Amino acid sequence: MFCATAALVCVAATVKAQQSLFSRAQLISTAREIMTTTRYCALITTGNQTGPNARTMDAIAPDENMIVWLATNPLSRKVADIRRRPQVTLYYFDRENQAYVTLQGLARLVNDPNEKARHWKDEWKAFYPDRDKSFLLIEVRPIKLEVVNVKTGVVGTARDWDPPTVTFPVGRRK
Repeated sequence: MFCATAALVCVAATVKAQQSLFSRAQLISTAREIMTTTRYCALITTGNQTGPNARTMDAIAPDENMIVWLATNPLSRKVADIRRRPQVTLYYFDRENQAYVTLQGLARLVNDPNEKARHWKDEWKAFYPDRDKSFLLIEVRPIKLEVVNVKTGVVGTARDWDPPTVTFPVGRRK
């Protein structure tokens, strides 16, 4: 019994020490890699009376500020959800590496033709045949991200599984 308890204490201490070894830049780099290599993410919004709504999205890899762009039909439920409450969550999961990123952020609906051209993915052609009218962009500016990658040792605390977290300043919007 004593040996098992001692082993758990050692593991907990190692996990806590591992978390403190990672800088903000390393955690963002780890998150960016997961977000870039994971083809799809879940966009989670808050519905009017239904609670959270999740759907699979084909996101553009995060930019240098960890801003993520997605496309959608302007008549979709997610657009109505974002208009009501712009706080959203993006969830990326990499089963093979036992890794995930949860990015909480503020969403903004963008229908500017220049932005739409700049963030267009050819894979979207089948979904949005009329690029002027059939789609708009969702810009997600990060507020907080959580990242876990078991393979690289970026893991949560042993006691409560609290993952390594990065917070972002909430700045002005364009």
